Amino acid sequence: MNEAFLTQLLQAIPLAAVLIGREERILAANDEGRQLLGPAIVGRHFLTAIRHPAVLDAIEASLHDGQQRRTRHLTSQSGKDLTFDVTASRIDLGTGHGVLVCFDDISPVEQAGQMRRDFVANVSHELRTPLTALLGFIETLQGPAKNDTAAQQRFLEIMQREALRMERLVRDLLSLSRVEAEERVRPTTPVDLAAVAGSVLRTLAPLAAENEVTFDYQGPEQGLDVPGDEDQLRQVLTNLVENAIKYGGRGHAVTLRLTPVEMLTAVNGPGLEILVADEGRGIEQVHLPRLTERFYRVDSHRSREMGGTGLGLAIVKHIVTRHRGRLRIDSEPGQGSRFTISLPR
Repeated sequence: MNEAFLTQLLQAIPLAAVLIGREERILAANDEGRQLLGPAIVGRHFLTAIRHPAVLDAIEASLHDGQQRRTRHLTSQSGKDLTFDVTASRIDLGTGHGVLVCFDDISPVEQAGQMRRDFVANVSHELRTPLTALLGFIETLQGPAKNDTAAQQRFLEIMQREALRMERLVRDLLSLSRVEAEERVRPTTPVDLAAVAGSVLRTLAPLAAENEVTFDYQGPEQGLDVPGDEDQLRQVLTNLVENAIKYGGRGHAVTLRLTPVEMLTAVNGPGLEILVADEGRGIEQVHLPRLTERFYRVDSHRSREMGGTGLGLAIVKHIVTRHRGRLRIDSEPGQGSRFTISLPR
């Protein structure tokens, strides 16, 4: 069997694959195999083309005893870590025995597993702090402060604050779970976003007054319909405006602008652009790409002091994605922050 025929056979395999002959040289490789190991690997000894010790051991063992071997191959391409499940299988080539080596890219599975582990670790960390505080205050109330009325009142206020923090975290986790479960289903019910915006601003007016923040609303009072889920769109506006109030600084304005656009590039058609802007300290560029990650905080201590769970922008991103929209974040230190959402109409 010549190289062209063997290459044609390997092309039918939907994985990166190379065929090693009895003389331990690579007889053929498909396009995926060349992309992974190098364009000029055919004809070379496999030791010079495959440099991962575990894979080399698997190939040598399979050549020796004919048994199938499985192992992992770890590498990186374009700055990304990749993990391959490697199978080395001995085959009869007619003129002798060889080994077919297939590389199955399981990087997405590994990344998903790492995300789950990180998620559990983050949730555990977020819950551990308030739980530790609650347990400590309960122990104090049962012991040294058992008859101290003033201390009891002070500790109960702190315990209530920590319990509310856990309640917010659980609520946001449930909300994120529901949004992710529905993300593939695009909502179609007409929602008057102008009316929703007015309702959100009225609801957050006491928080704005407490922080000496004024609202600058730019848009109609009603009549801006978009296909969507009203509760989720309300949550998007609430999260963004509330963040702008908390982090925009006292005595400043928060802008909420709704702009209908006949041809919105982000959604390739007619749409509605929502802008929420504050006049706060701004965010450094290095943080912007990660702001919508779960539990990512620019300033962890300040965020926790403000009652943040680190999930608000992740929820916003998933809701916007479900509505087939786009979220853009622009900010510079000292220039405030601008959150722009483009929704199709």
